Amino acid sequence: MKITILLASFFLFITNAIAQNAGKIGGIVSQNAKPAEGATVSLLRVKDSATIKLSAVNKEGVYAFENIADGKYRVSVTAVGYQRSFSNVFELSAAAQSITVPEIRLTADEKALNSVTVTAKRPLIENKIDRTVVNVEASVTNIGTSALEVLEKAPGVSVDRDGNISLKGKEGVLVMVDGRPTQLGGADLANLLRNMNSNQLDQIEIMTNPPARFDASGTSGIINIKTKKIITSGMNGSANVSYSQGRYPKTAEGFNFNYRENKINLFTNLSHNYQKRFGTLKFDRNILSDNSGSVEKIFGQEANRLMQGNAYSAKIGVDFFATQKTTIGAVVNLNSRSSSMSNRNVTNISNSSKELESITKALVTEETDWSSISTNLNFRTLLDKKGKELTSDVDFARHRMDNNLYMVNSYTNAAGNPYRKADSLKGFLPQAIDVYSARVDYLHPIKKDTRFEAGLKSSIVRTDNNAVYDSIQNGLIIRDVNRSNHFVYEENINAAYANLSTPLSKKWSAQFGLRLENTNATGVQKTTGEKFDRHYTQLFPTAYFQYKANEKNNFGFNFGRRVTRPSYQSLNPFIRFIDRYTFSQGNPSLKPSVSNNIEVSHSWKNQITTTINYTAVKDIIQEVIQQKGQEAYNMPDNVSSLKQMGLSVVTNIPVTSWWSSNVNINVFRDNYKGTIGSTPIDLAATSYIFNATQQFKITKTMTGELNGRYRSGWLEGVLRTNPVGFVGAGLSQQVLKNKGTIRLTARDIFWTQRLKGKTQYGNVDLTMSQVAETQIVTIGFTYSFSKGKKIAPVKRTAGSATEEQNRIGQ
Repeated sequence: MKITILLASFFLFITNAIAQNAGKIGGIVSQNAKPAEGATVSLLRVKDSATIKLSAVNKEGVYAFENIADGKYRVSVTAVGYQRSFSNVFELSAAAQSITVPEIRLTADEKALNSVTVTAKRPLIENKIDRTVVNVEASVTNIGTSALEVLEKAPGVSVDRDGNISLKGKEGVLVMVDGRPTQLGGADLANLLRNMNSNQLDQIEIMTNPPARFDASGTSGIINIKTKKIITSGMNGSANVSYSQGRYPKTAEGFNFNYRENKINLFTNLSHNYQKRFGTLKFDRNILSDNSGSVEKIFGQEANRLMQGNAYSAKIGVDFFATQKTTIGAVVNLNSRSSSMSNRNVTNISNSSKELESITKALVTEETDWSSISTNLNFRTLLDKKGKELTSDVDFARHRMDNNLYMVNSYTNAAGNPYRKADSLKGFLPQAIDVYSARVDYLHPIKKDTRFEAGLKSSIVRTDNNAVYDSIQNGLIIRDVNRSNHFVYEENINAAYANLSTPLSKKWSAQFGLRLENTNATGVQKTTGEKFDRHYTQLFPTAYFQYKANEKNNFGFNFGRRVTRPSYQSLNPFIRFIDRYTFSQGNPSLKPSVSNNIEVSHSWKNQITTTINYTAVKDIIQEVIQQKGQEAYNMPDNVSSLKQMGLSVVTNIPVTSWWSSNVNINVFRDNYKGTIGSTPIDLAATSYIFNATQQFKITKTMTGELNGRYRSGWLEGVLRTNPVGFVGAGLSQQVLKNKGTIRLTARDIFWTQRLKGKTQYGNVDLTMSQVAETQIVTIGFTYSFSKGKKIAPVKRTAGSATEEQNRIGQ
């Protein structure tokens, strides 16, 4: 019923959208006394030089902008072979709703005419008021890699051994693609990002304290992965292919296509990815006596995994420009992945004197098929000449996964003779998740430089997880009722927000926001009849202040409150096996964690940005290794509170005309306090992350890059890890009249990205190490084609199911 109401509201907004006249700006551009057909015209707002709209000069030399809000503007014109030209400043007001800009005559640029090509190079990292932006193509070594590998090199971002993403040492990151759902989270999100070719990416936006318009989810912030947008009319696109070699080969292919004509814009994105990787995970565990705490048994475990699979994705969409002010769009995303994993495990069990007593061997195989379809309907309209804007989204997503597991265990004594019969376990773990969501947002300019935003959102999620385990004994299949489980979870979140941004003086500006979210959740374990109901309402205020001291120095202060809700998968209590003695399990008792974040920043010439942050997180959700008898299991829990103080410095400095340097340093101190079971914990550590990228222009068409990353030892909940780092390099060569690019990259050249750690509390005494296939060489080729003219890019809304789908599969 709620979804029906939301859908009705969506179409009611469309049919009742107000159509009024708005300000118009136009003029003529010429070159050599002829119309400058195809030249790009940008409408610039004077107060901040922001580009409001783009237009193309037609065959008569005319350009036009419509639906422009009151204010002071000027236009700039660019064309290949000509110098950039600007108009004088003019003002659009109630008294002057139509402006004709005096003719702009372009002047030839002899230097540009004589060069091979004119390409504007974006910096690798841009520091903006509310976010840090990474331009993916600005780094040679990003090409031919995956989106996850791009994220690993982003300022302050880390990816742990399971593929979980953290920001400035804090977990709880909301990941988006084009402001829209990533479809997955946790390990499955990591797999999806590994399968996403970096050639499809444009920018990575990192927001540690997002405004109230965004979902409050993500205690450490939001990472938005923006894919490339084609902004030319007619037919255009690109194709890419890459081959990678580590221990095993990997391939990736992608194709982007866009066709825009008159009122219709059609677009599609197709990709395929094949991955084959190995990994080794080792655990050394001491089994302690409950009474004396002395070592009774020593478990030495080693798991060697081989994973391979194919992933396919297709994105198909259409934008319909009903009027100059109204756009209606639809997007369908299709994803599928088939993968297999074999895990060969050996566990050596010794006594307290380190004398070998027995050996347990396990072979675990898994076959996984996952599919997803998500749809979005979106609507955007300008309501009047002042810039009032209404946007709305309706989303539906359907995710299905079938996982088949088979485990065989054999047992021998120190002499290699069997001391008990081998046993087998078979598991079938299907999963179904449905997401319904709708939202509406309203923008209202109040006066010059002051604007008010407000919006509503509602979402409904239903997950159905079944785990059916059968043991095989003497050829007979017997249902294992202790391990089998059927868990159903339903959740409804309703939200409302308001946001006001305004200048306080010539040098001071501010933004204030408040978001309210009401959550209603029910979980049922159908096998046991256990049930929980949760209902709570939370407020999330945000505040931003900016002080522009002069043209070189900007100061900022911001505050925000955020939440990380448990992922749907982490609430599911079913068991996933690594071997006979080691498994992971969900926790239906998890509570959401809430954080309060404060940041103070200074930027000098947009080349050096320094930020000091303080974060306090309550009921932080951490993966915790626990021990019961001889079994060790990994389970998420609200183990403690976290307090973090951090300092980050981001630099982007051109050293010479052919050498640019980017260095990022993040230093933070984490302090965890709380309890695990009945054991109190109080852990603290200071750590830092150092990233450096050096780029070199070797010739007009060739560039090179060296990059490196080092992270000192840090706390990952109760796990203390050792330092880890890597070095990479790459070359890029333009070919085929700059329509094609060949790139060669090497990642983790010295194979130093190896993780080690230790945890010790209560009856848990464990050390671990992990080696993955990170030493990889890639060669890639990209070819772009275009037949059309540059026009303004389509502004697509973010969709309404961002948070819900981001929690899938975690």
